Amino acid sequence: MKKILFAVFLLFLMCSNINASIVVMDASSGRVLYSQNKDEQKLIASTSKIMTCLIALENENLNTKLKVGEEIKEVYGSMVYIKEGEEFTLNDLLHGLMLQSGNDAAMTIATKTLGYDNFIAEMNIKAFKLGMYNTSFENPHGLNENTKNYSTAYDMALLMKYAIKNKDFLNITSTQKYTVKNYIWYNKNELLDDYKYTISGKIGYTKASGPVFVSAASKDGKTLIIVSIDEDDKFNLHKNLYEKYFDLYKKYKVLDKNTFTFKSKNEDFNHYYLKNDFDMLLKDNEKEKLKINVVLNDNFNYVEVLFDNIVIHKEKLYKLSYENRIKDIKGLLSFWK
Repeated sequence: MKKILFAVFLLFLMCSNINASIVVMDASSGRVLYSQNKDEQKLIASTSKIMTCLIALENENLNTKLKVGEEIKEVYGSMVYIKEGEEFTLNDLLHGLMLQSGNDAAMTIATKTLGYDNFIAEMNIKAFKLGMYNTSFENPHGLNENTKNYSTAYDMALLMKYAIKNKDFLNITSTQKYTVKNYIWYNKNELLDDYKYTISGKIGYTKASGPVFVSAASKDGKTLIIVSIDEDDKFNLHKNLYEKYFDLYKKYKVLDKNTFTFKSKNEDFNHYYLKNDFDMLLKDNEKEKLKINVVLNDNFNYVEVLFDNIVIHKEKLYKLSYENRIKDIKGLLSFWK
């Protein structure tokens, strides 16, 4: 049965656009499980709004009221049709931005929070910090006639990996219908209806970019991110890729903060510990490709996880000195007296 399903999957991929850019990423580790043209820089249309949403969430309160101004006259296409002079909370506008892909909402958010130019600068600064080195933003909406936003499937997967850690982002992008005043906005991400494991997503389209889709899904404790650029059958592609890669991989706890311990061999006898776990999706025959190294230096102590001799994750190590360790032990002993 599995051979039949795999053959069907291969046939499906053969029928998809060979020029499309596609990435399937493990959201825990950032490891790319499948890719096609992943580093080819392309226009990303309204999936730009993932970054717009994040910059707004990280720099302004959801309850902040924003007044719509003349900025909405500068855009066209996908709109939520808010009117000049109306007042909305940032939360309202972010729903209009991410559900119905309102270009007018994008302009109001960028202009009335940080100021338009500062907002665009923050989008690019954030992209660089996330390692999106083949990405550039010139506007908050994704229209690409006068200004253009470029990225790659890999960079957009990195962005989504970061975005889904934000609870407000997840709440907004998983909402299917939002009502405010006399407006009703519906989510254009059809995968929310068609695939029950979907947790987030944003679609985009312009004539120049073709269809763009960034999505995330969670099943059995595993979370995957899929990006496709210039692929017409985007919803079916994502659904089939999710089913395939959820089935192929298992989740492993590579670093366990509760059991990890390391004692330095130098004279001070310091002990080191972790504050976070690190999980990773692996096939059964891939565990032997894992290697864990402890790196101690003056500035930054960390554990690095290598897969197939490539560093895939670094986790900070925290030091517990010999003196503090003795104090902790004495404290426990006194407690039991």
